[in-house]
Amino acid sequence: MWDYSEKVMEHYRNPRNVGEIENADAIGIAGSLTCGDQLKIYLKIEDGIVTDAKFQTFGCGSAVASSSILTEMIIGKPVEDVRKITNKDIADELGGLPPEKMHCSVMGYEALEDALKNYKADGYVDLDEILPDEEVAEQKKEKIICTCFQVSENMIWDAIKQNNLKTVEEVTNYTKAGGACGKCKEIIQDIIDTYYNKEKSLGNNLTPTQWILKVNNVIETQISPELQKDGGDIELVDIKNKTIFVKLKGRCSGCKNSIMTLKNFAEKILKDSLGSDIILVEVK
Repeated sequence: MWDYSEKVMEHYRNPRNVGEIENADAIGIAGSLTCGDQLKIYLKIEDGIVTDAKFQTFGCGSAVASSSILTEMIIGKPVEDVRKITNKDIADELGGLPPEKMHCSVMGYEALEDALKNYKADGYVDLDEILPDEEVAEQKKEKIICTCFQVSENMIWDAIKQNNLKTVEEVTNYTKAGGACGKCKEIIQDIIDTYYNKEKSLGNNLTPTQWILKVNNVIETQISPELQKDGGDIELVDIKNKTIFVKLKGRCSGCKNSIMTLKNFAEKILKDSLGSDIILVEVK
């Protein structure tokens, strides 16, 4: 049995904003009934503000909770702020989701993205109504990696990028890709390898300021949250080329296993994300 937060259970038992909006200004769909989950979201937008949002979800309790919390997150917000919401934001707002249910938050993000993809400041434009059928079909055509769950290559790329996914299992948890017959797992691994090799090569062309920001982003999003779970933390002190100087804080600073934490955990993550020539040095 999965461990759900109280907030997930509350939104599952008492979902907010269920239904549809007549004459909605934007409508988005994600998922597929043939795959077990589908979300349809309706938005009312006035003067660039989302004034109302409703949803119809067919799926598990996590799907319902993710859809419910999403509507609360966006009502009253400017469209430009709503566009910035990610699946991680949805999961965090719920107090977390089990890894196997993260695809429910991804479905909420994709439905929202679908609803807003053609919305402009002067109103919603439905490309299906103004473009020739063959042009619409070409725009919608994406390379499908997982035929069992109809997961496209772009969806996998987005999930990896937004959530720092490193394994095929993590990609499956977030997108369902590879969760049935498993024939696409090798392709998913290739996408993961390609993404991180590309990230490393880009690192060699960054300005000093861009390099500092990139290093700090890895520390803040991948390393620090894990150390904080045990009462510790890490702070970036200085960078000299590929040598990164950090200070361990909290429980980590006085822990007898701090060297193991530094080398076996923190340095490994930095090397995986930024290149094998990274050296991590602790500053007392």
